[in-house]
Amino acid sequence: MLNIQLARKYARAIFEIAEEEKKLEKYGDELASINKDLFSNDQAVAFFSNPQIDAKSKKELLTKCFKGEVSETIMNFLLLLVDKRRIGIFSAIESEFRALSNEARGILIADVISVGALTKTQQTQLQKKLSTLTGKKIQLRLHHDKKILGGIIVKIGDKRIDGSVAGKLQALRRELLASA
Repeated sequence: MLNIQLARKYARAIFEIAEEEKKLEKYGDELASINKDLFSNDQAVAFFSNPQIDAKSKKELLTKCFKGEVSETIMNFLLLLVDKRRIGIFSAIESEFRALSNEARGILIADVISVGALTKTQQTQLQKKLSTLTGKKIQLRLHHDKKILGGIIVKIGDKRIDGSVAGKLQALRRELLASA
């Protein structure tokens, strides 16, 4: 719980800077890139989370990896996280930043579960339909699950739209059992 609160605190700080500098998207992309390139590696996470490794070594590695690749503000933010011994929660910070940024820009994330890959046309149509329903911009996060048999399931926040074959079969089964 403490790590989530700390992640929110640091995410809010970099979010406010990004908003002030009108660089929400740019900083968000940089943070996501750092998270993907560095903190998706278990060895890197172990290195940065290890309290026995001194801050100087961690800063040198970050500087070698990202100096010139990311903005000066993001680079300074990374170095601050090392100084404050918070670099180990970077992934949570990036996730919180993304949520704040999406909210500020009026973007909702829709998790879409389908049996197979959706075509670009299907994705575009789905985005337009969901945008019309919600009144917000929609970004799709695609997932695959063979258990749904066909159709799709869409989750936006706490709302769920089940248009899957498996969902329809379950609904039919409940209806038949209720009438029996």
